[in-house]
Amino acid sequence: MDWKEVTIYTTTAGVEPVAALLLDHGVEGYVLEDAADFEAFLKDTEIYWDYVDEELVREKRAQETCLKIYLSDDEAGAGQLAALAAALENLKARDAENAWGRLCFDTGVTRQEDWEWGWKQYFKPFPVGKTFLIKPSWETVDDAGNRRILEIDPASSFGTGSHDTTQLCMAALEKTVRGGEALLDMGTGSGILAIAAAMLGAEVRAVVDIDENCLKTAAENAEKNGVSIGMGFCGDVLREPALAEKLGGAYDIIVANIVADVIIGMAPLFRDKLKPGGTLICSGILNERAEEVRSALEAQGFAITEAAHSDDWSAFTAKKAPF
Repeated sequence: MDWKEVTIYTTTAGVEPVAALLLDHGVEGYVLEDAADFEAFLKDTEIYWDYVDEELVREKRAQETCLKIYLSDDEAGAGQLAALAAALENLKARDAENAWGRLCFDTGVTRQEDWEWGWKQYFKPFPVGKTFLIKPSWETVDDAGNRRILEIDPASSFGTGSHDTTQLCMAALEKTVRGGEALLDMGTGSGILAIAAAMLGAEVRAVVDIDENCLKTAAENAEKNGVSIGMGFCGDVLREPALAEKLGGAYDIIVANIVADVIIGMAPLFRDKLKPGGTLICSGILNERAEEVRSALEAQGFAITEAAHSDDWSAFTAKKAPF
């Protein structure tokens, strides 16, 4: 079955009455796009702005608030849409001050295969570093050669292995892990770096992320690959001292694929959590901010042993004193 995408235009103030109207007509789910919500996101996640594209910011700030719903592209869906159109007209008539916006809609058709697959059609097996072949669960690999197959389903989490920062960290792990090292993964996302480290022979003791869903995804991906990635901890260690305490210490390796501001803020924590001579692998650093990160790490007693770069991104491998 194909689906009809219906985009209803309103305002922030109109979201609640439009959502109530949808519920009255049997539509329980919708996708909300609201500039006010985006502004709140930017305020709450200011330290992660390195990953926010400036063009996207301009686009989202200028967007008109809308709710997107999906109706079956058949006679029943057409009847439901007609009823919604009439209800929107009635709602508009009640809005004497025009506080709820245009209250009109556009439609488009989404094919069933696009609904089910979407971005998945673009995620194919590919090599990373000297060791790994990354593949999603829905793809098969007949011959991986001498490479280890790392199966990853990112869901909504960061980390398919295709991003430069992930690949830079995986290459650094290949050079660092010899077997048996106690490892902490900060900002685990899909769990790909923790899983790669475990496959290389590290003892992954803990993974951390600010999103509970990421921890669930990471655990599922670890199970797919037959490895353990230790305890999962949810929260922000920069703002939650109790969480930082729970992570323990004496790690041989910490891997952190986050963003420059967070790495700079966590530099003292990385120092405290590593054994003397332990290794920090970090990325998520835009090239233009690499020297800031280098300086912050060196100020905490780290010695940079390797700096790797792609077109836009940097990664550091650093040793904690004494070396």
